[in-house]
Amino acid sequence: MSAPAAGVRGESRLLIDGRLVEARSGKRYPNVNPATEETLGLVADAGPDDVAAAIAAARRAFDESGWAQNLELRRRCLRQLRDAMRAQREDLHAQLMAEVGATRAITVNGPQGDGPLAILDYYLDLLGSYAWESELPVTRHMGVPSRRLVWKEAAGVVAAITPWNFPLQINIAKVAPALAAGCSVVLKAAPETPWTATFIGRVAAECTDMPPGVLNVLTSSDRVATGEQLVADPRVDVISFTGSTATGRHVMAQAAAGIKRVFLELGGKSATIVLEDAELPGALLSGLAVCYHAGQGCAIATRLLLPRSRYAEGVEFLRAAFSQLPYGDPLGDGQILGPVISARQQARVLEYIEIGKREGARLVCGGGRPRHLKRGYYVEPTLFADVTNDMRIAQEEIFGPVLVVIPYEDDDDAVRIANDSIYGLSGAVFGSSERALQVARRIRSGTMNVNGANFFAPDSPFGGYKQSGIGREMGVAGLEEYLQTKTVAVPG
Repeated sequence: MSAPAAGVRGESRLLIDGRLVEARSGKRYPNVNPATEETLGLVADAGPDDVAAAIAAARRAFDESGWAQNLELRRRCLRQLRDAMRAQREDLHAQLMAEVGATRAITVNGPQGDGPLAILDYYLDLLGSYAWESELPVTRHMGVPSRRLVWKEAAGVVAAITPWNFPLQINIAKVAPALAAGCSVVLKAAPETPWTATFIGRVAAECTDMPPGVLNVLTSSDRVATGEQLVADPRVDVISFTGSTATGRHVMAQAAAGIKRVFLELGGKSATIVLEDAELPGALLSGLAVCYHAGQGCAIATRLLLPRSRYAEGVEFLRAAFSQLPYGDPLGDGQILGPVISARQQARVLEYIEIGKREGARLVCGGGRPRHLKRGYYVEPTLFADVTNDMRIAQEEIFGPVLVVIPYEDDDDAVRIANDSIYGLSGAVFGSSERALQVARRIRSGTMNVNGANFFAPDSPFGGYKQSGIGREMGVAGLEEYLQTKTVAVPG
């Protein structure tokens, strides 16, 4: 390990059946810091035998340990997990900033670090208040008086497959409700962010009373085979996947063979609509959201729709804002833009910028690798104007710090453009309150922010319309993704 990385240590082992173990093959792969391109350390590279062992352990834990029935045990273990993670938060922050390239500003007290731990608080509270059992009125169907009891029961073994952009947030948003519901879990981390998952695995193994096999954690350099094995295995009951829409289609098709329950949180190409009566400077500053975590967020609004009457003014304001945004070392204070996750992702973003130029969009600023940063997978904050909604840069998810600005004629035209997408994950509207709410109702997306408010919190159901996914994560709806409903009739 190089000197800059020497102070950061992550867990290198898998968690299988309650034990922290190396991959059976003995293989490891490097975990790379995207800000420096240096190897942070090595991590176990799980193969088919490790995946099979994790699934077997999860199946056995669900069927035999009593975890699914013991609400008090689940509450105790989740409290232990939360408390231990909070106690080790500084180590967690250091690992996140190193392997994700997340800036300090969005890690400490933010969605990369402390924020996700509040999800554990939420589900611990919900465990005590959720209606696990309810009763319907007596019915006399076919002359037989019957009471109907409705029971909520754990759905079974969950394969949780997570991405690299907000790994702690998404790992916890899957693991916490699944464990609270009484399921057992196999958590499969993205290859680029293994430590965020193995941290949870180590804490669970060392600091909680979870029965062996209730939580298993896999890391693998393979982007396809490990996930496919989890999805195809008949011992797995639920697939919870967050990632690209293309991969989500494949997961759904593969899971169909076993009629498995599937939760999908997929891509987005969300639009911010600035209405004519909006306070322009404040609304336009929302365009800088594409620089937040280098644009690597599925719910980030990457299309900005401006009324034609204020288009030139808006583009000039954005040009000045993008050109002056400071960025660089993720450990610097106050910065929101760090590197993209990998050389592969950097190349993808730069290729989309070239596509935009070839399509005829006007590159206002940015568009390349920063000259002042000699190392790291950085992309300049990039602004395109004169974009039409049929261009690829307006239709396809880029996942980088790239904003496209599109003019519109009136409210109906703005709604049409915003909805003209295969995605429907999020969006925003700025304008007078009633008018903005009316427009928000017409946008086909799972979440909307109006006049700078933010929907995101542990109790908010999060998910999309159309090809942005199926189901909801977080909130009560997030718990119910991992529950089955049983109706039982007894004599009335």
